[in-house]
Amino acid sequence: MSKTIGLEQVEGLVFQLSPNEQLKLVAHIGEQLSGQMPASGRNDSANTPRDGAAVADALLAELDTIAERIEGSFDSAEDVRQIRTERAGLR
Repeated sequence: MSKTIGLEQVEGLVFQLSPNEQLKLVAHIGEQLSGQMPASGRNDSANTPRDGAAVADALLAELDTIAERIEGSFDSAEDVRQIRTERAGLR
């Protein structure tokens, strides 16, 4: 039987990761959640590139918020682009 842990415990573990590893985790979670969205209830006409851009903007804003809490300097948007490129096998 697996033990469940709370959000605060997970956050504590996440903040022990390097900024790059945190970004990889965010990207991985986003991919998992987007794959779990039910097909029913979605209007295909609403799934335009503009909607994707809005989601991307929201994600980047959240990453910037996280980055502000982490010491050091890095470009979260560039890190996410790099992760996506690597996963797509374009590099």
